[in-house]
Amino acid sequence: MLQPIIAGVIGALTGFASSFALVVAGLLAVGASPAEAASGLLVLCIGQALLAGLLSWRFRLPLSFAWSTPGAALLVAAEGTTGSYGAAIGAFIVCGLLILVSGLWPWLGRAMTRIPMPLAGAMLAGILFPICIAPVTAVIEQPLLAAPVVIVWLLLVRWLPRWAVPAAMLVAIVGVVASAGDEWMLGATLAPAFTLTMPTLDPFVIVSLGLPLYIVTMAGQNVPGFAVLTTLGYREVPARTLLAASGAATALAAPFGGYALNLAAITAALMAGPDSHPDPARRWVAPVAGGATYVLLGLGAGVATALVAAAPPILIIAVAGLALLGAFASGLVSAFEAPETRLTAAVTLIVVASGVVVAGIGSAFWGLLVGGLVMLVTHRRSTVERTPADPTPAGPPPAKEPS
Repeated sequence: MLQPIIAGVIGALTGFASSFALVVAGLLAVGASPAEAASGLLVLCIGQALLAGLLSWRFRLPLSFAWSTPGAALLVAAEGTTGSYGAAIGAFIVCGLLILVSGLWPWLGRAMTRIPMPLAGAMLAGILFPICIAPVTAVIEQPLLAAPVVIVWLLLVRWLPRWAVPAAMLVAIVGVVASAGDEWMLGATLAPAFTLTMPTLDPFVIVSLGLPLYIVTMAGQNVPGFAVLTTLGYREVPARTLLAASGAATALAAPFGGYALNLAAITAALMAGPDSHPDPARRWVAPVAGGATYVLLGLGAGVATALVAAAPPILIIAVAGLALLGAFASGLVSAFEAPETRLTAAVTLIVVASGVVVAGIGSAFWGLLVGGLVMLVTHRRSTVERTPADPTPAGPPPAKEPS
């Protein structure tokens, strides 16, 4: 049993180190205080540990869960959309309830997975674009801190790709600690603490944050998570139960800052694959061990949040940008794969990446709306152009010749 335990610990360490800073930065961007952001990181760690442990044990399947990394990127991009953290909490609850309903009501789950890929991929790429260009900006603005991060990442992408982003984060942490001295520890606490925030339901924030958060979590995390399990041979996955459980957990964790819990996609390949254990029936131990590791990591959420708060914001976003380059590329491929919908994808991506806020509603919603309208118009036009004129009046089809 040692092999799956090691795989679970490595998966948890990789997942946490790759994106915890983005989670904290995202919560701070939508109005959380450092204490509230630390609470969010802690409750997310505990939530995914409980989901992975209980469901993996119940079904004897390697079911690993994670926070929504594309969702955290959306929070960063939504900075300024709301000045009320309570309104953001309300949007998190709506996102969780929608995921829950997706599990309980199959029609919604199927509808979610049938969102045209040019729209979903372009929206994801548009959300990630400002974050993915941050490494370039960081090297210009903070060369002494950012250049070593990018160099280490680039070298390890070639030789040890699994550790490229965690190593880059470690280099960034060393640089922040060296430049900040002891001052960054003044706001840190080793004692874990939950901070409850009462939600408020702001329709504009729900539309501009809650709905896009639901879409990117489903399209960018849950759907790939199911695909990974299927690819590894797990075809009897209780999809509805997993969606309902993660949605309920999100809604319950939201008042403490837990913005979205979902199936893991990247770390799932490690915990559910042959590297975890040659026998597929024993791989369920890996997510349980990974969940226990996440609990231990979550206990240091206060220190992690203080470190992120002390770092130059562009440096934290730069590391996140390196981690999200793969997701950005995947979004571009799915958006522009079909030639007939490339104009739709381009318009959607540009509107989302612009960051415009109209009537209090953020660019992710407007990108989907404008992209949908462009798809509707151009699809009708292309259909008409491809249909040849036929002067023959309509009538019943000719009778078949008897055989």
